Amino acid sequence: MPSAGPTTGRSGSGHLRAVALGGGHGLHATLTALRLITDDVTAVVTVADDGGSSGRLRRELGLLPPGDLRKAMAALAGTDESSQLWTSLFRHRFGGTGALAGHAVGNLVLAGLLEQLGDPVAVLDEACKLLGVRGRVLPMSVQPLQIEADVIGLDEDAAQVRRIRGQVAVATTPGRVQRIRLRGPGGERARGCAQAVDAVLGADVVLLGPGSWFTSVLPHLLVPELREALEATAAKRVVVLNLVPQPGETEGFSPEHHLDVLWQHAPDLKIDAIIADVDSVPVPDRLRRAAAALGAAALLSPIAERGEPERHDPVALAASLRHALGGPGESAGQASSTTLHRSSQHRGGEESWR
Repeated sequence: MPSAGPTTGRSGSGHLRAVALGGGHGLHATLTALRLITDDVTAVVTVADDGGSSGRLRRELGLLPPGDLRKAMAALAGTDESSQLWTSLFRHRFGGTGALAGHAVGNLVLAGLLEQLGDPVAVLDEACKLLGVRGRVLPMSVQPLQIEADVIGLDEDAAQVRRIRGQVAVATTPGRVQRIRLRGPGGERARGCAQAVDAVLGADVVLLGPGSWFTSVLPHLLVPELREALEATAAKRVVVLNLVPQPGETEGFSPEHHLDVLWQHAPDLKIDAIIADVDSVPVPDRLRRAAAALGAAALLSPIAERGEPERHDPVALAASLRHALGGPGESAGQASSTTLHRSSQHRGGEESWR
């Protein structure tokens, strides 16, 4: 079983070092696609969740919310029998109405390990060994963070700005999110995980998105050390856009608006490629112009699963990523139509992550 652990420096052996930043189902999609390209994948995961099992453990024990971290590990877990058994156990949720109701076993294991070891990075490395993870899972910060958003449309005066706090509140607001901020414990500034920063600096490709734009994708740009690493890295920087706007966060947003909001939060960040599903882009030329304004190429191809327009097809997404990296291989459209059955194998691994 390969052990999880740090890698340093840029690859000199020809294999691809990939880093994916995000959280929840969006990060799961990216990691599943990356596994078809390389075994050297590092997930850098948001740690601002305050809902469900994760939120309960965070409030009761003061720990990092474990749900998104657990989900990333499941996406990168080994395929041997032992790894799959542990992965299935980590996903299992207790039923009933008692104190354990709704908790995922993996969340409790991570919480217990954290109380034993104290170091979140060491905890994740040990848990990754159990699941046979090829690659690494890291938090974007070793402290639990809080998202704070400026929102309009919540009052009779539609232009009135209200400030709301918490990932769940931001993700479900009926208003329109204008901007977000991150706060550490006690209101201090968010601090980046040193190993995550090193991973970004040593990568060959770094991916942002898809996922909840304001609560899973943009928070990485608000951690100063991570944003500086993203600006400084020699890696190719790729943004993967969502397939559909998300109610509560980006309802009514065009693909170009997603990029505009990203630029507002990180105006010095250079992007090399924007990947989008061709059927999700109403005006392709407008997206191409918006991408060009960021210094990026817009790569449009069919990357949604057939019959499930809200899910990325991992095989087609992997083909688009190869295209973004300038590698050989079939087109994303060919991958989607000829090997769709491969992507369906991954759908059973998706679950509620909190």
